[in-house]
Amino acid sequence: MKLFSALTIASVLFSSASAHYIFTNINGNSAAVRQPANNSPVTSVTSSAVRCNSAASASAVVTVAAGGSVIEQRLWIELTKFPPSPNLPGTLWDPLLKFYHLGPASLYLARAPSDVKTFNGDGQVWFKIAEWGATFNPFSFKCYNLNALTATIPRSISAGQYLVRAEQIGLHVAGAPQFYVSCGQINVTGGGSANPSKVSIPGYVSASDPGLTVNIYNPVPTAYKVPGPAVFSG
Repeated sequence: MKLFSALTIASVLFSSASAHYIFTNINGNSAAVRQPANNSPVTSVTSSAVRCNSAASASAVVTVAAGGSVIEQRLWIELTKFPPSPNLPGTLWDPLLKFYHLGPASLYLARAPSDVKTFNGDGQVWFKIAEWGATFNPFSFKCYNLNALTATIPRSISAGQYLVRAEQIGLHVAGAPQFYVSCGQINVTGGGSANPSKVSIPGYVSASDPGLTVNIYNPVPTAYKVPGPAVFSG
């Protein structure tokens, strides 16, 4: 998918009956991600936690070029319940893990007014740069069985520091969507002067959105729209 400079975001999966995962690194750098406190999904689209999952801070900022560099968030697996962090002992990680919850995925950006490390992403500041929607015959999702979310930074956005938000929505429990989200910190170089339309998170989608309330098993959908705004490709 070529919508912005390539970015990959890492997700952690807790191996249990509940089988949860979280995003934990960006371009291989876990210090640039605001690490979630645990691997539980956010279950309320109106909660402030749906923005970045955690109010934690991160010490690093990854530099990427508009229109060219890779932004990557990749999947890992946690085989023990505690501790919940890949940075702590007692866990085992599998870099070959793939998305296995059916549901869409998206990547968002929000430009920080100054230092991204102190920016919380509050207000109407977010725009979507990539999404992975549904496929049909048979019905599935484009992110299913991927081991990373990878995209390109839009060529026309302005240089500066941004929060990048990774989101995968698990729709495997009808009527109870699960939001797997984390935010990372990047510095975009190059770019232009585009001013994409922006949304607030929370506020970018309602709990009654058909893309969240859908039963993906019965009847099997014949159409599907990813929740949230349209993608800005720049």
